[in-house]
Amino acid sequence: MKPIILILLVIGLYANSQQKSIYKTATVVFYNTENFYDTLPSLLYKDEEFTPNGARKYSSEVYVAKLNNIASALAGITTQAQESNSILPALIGLAEIENAAVLNDITNHPKLRSANYSFVHYDSRDTRGIDVGLLYQPAYFSLIQSKAIQVVLPEKNKTSRYTRDILWVEGWLDGELIDVYINHWPSRYGGSQTSEHARLYAAKLLKQHIDSILQIDWKRKILVMGDFNDNPTNKSIYEILEANEKATGMNLYNPFHALYKKGIGTLAFQDAWVLFDQIILSQNWINKKQQGFFYYRNGIYNATFLTENMGKYKGYPMRSWDGLQFRNGYSDHYPVYVTLLKAF
Repeated sequence: MKPIILILLVIGLYANSQQKSIYKTATVVFYNTENFYDTLPSLLYKDEEFTPNGARKYSSEVYVAKLNNIASALAGITTQAQESNSILPALIGLAEIENAAVLNDITNHPKLRSANYSFVHYDSRDTRGIDVGLLYQPAYFSLIQSKAIQVVLPEKNKTSRYTRDILWVEGWLDGELIDVYINHWPSRYGGSQTSEHARLYAAKLLKQHIDSILQIDWKRKILVMGDFNDNPTNKSIYEILEANEKATGMNLYNPFHALYKKGIGTLAFQDAWVLFDQIILSQNWINKKQQGFFYYRNGIYNATFLTENMGKYKGYPMRSWDGLQFRNGYSDHYPVYVTLLKAF
C-alpha cells in the first residue's frame, strides 16, 4: 500500500504591529469531511450506499459538489487563521475520506492546486472503509517516514474489531523535526459510556507511541489532531493522553480546552454542542522566544457559509446529508486550526 499524508500547514508572513516583528506563519488544519467517499463500489468495505445505485444515489454530480465544498472550506480557512495573508495551509489532517483517489482529487482541485500538496494515507481495516490522511506542502514539509498504527479493539467475546488507524508522520517542518498524529477515534454509537472503553484504548495506544518518542528526544515537537469523539475534559484526553489546558510540565497542551469551557463546539450532538475536533501540542511549541516555530493561536472555522441559516439544523455546521438526502452542504463538523509563528 502506498502511504498518503493529510495535514495542512501554511507558511507565510505575519506582521506583529505591537512588537514591530515579522514572522513566518504556519497554519495546521484538521477537518472531518463527513463521509467523503468516491463513487465506486468496494469489494472489501461496506460502502454500497455511497454508490450511484446505492441508497444515497451517490452520483458523480454529488461527488463533484462534495469535492467543491470541501476544497472551498479548506481554501477559506486561511484568512481567519492567519489574519494578514491567505496562503494555503502547510499541513491538513483529514478524517472520513475513503481512499487515495479522494485525496488526489482534493489536492488537484483548482482552489488548492497552487499549494502542490502531497499526501500520506493508508487503507485501514475499518468496516465502512473510511480513513484518515495528511496533506502537506513539500515546499515547507519534508517527509521522513510514516506508519499506520492499527487500533484493534478487544471485545468481551474475545474477538477483535478494527477501527480507523492512527496515522503517524515524521518529517522536517522548515528544518525542524516534528511528529504528527491524525486520529479518528471510535464513535459514541450505542452511548458515550458504553463505547468509552474503545476510546480509552485508542488513547492508550497513542500515548504509548508518543512516550516512546519523547523518551528518545524529550524536546521533540509533536502535533496530535483528530476527531476524538470525546471532549477535552473526557478521561481519554484529559487523563490518559494527559492533554490539558495548562502549558506546564511535560503534559501535552490542549488549547481547545478553553473554548470548550466557554460552550463553543465543532458539531452538535443530541442538540448540544460538543468539541470532538481538536489539535493538541507538546510543550516544545510554547516558548515564544525560541528560534523555531511556536504556538500562537487556535480557532474553529465556523464561517457563515459553513453554517445552516434555517430549518431544524439552524446554527449548526451545514452538513452534507439529511438522512439519505444530499443537501449540498459541507460537513457536520467545523474545521479547526492552530497558527504557528517563527521569527525571521
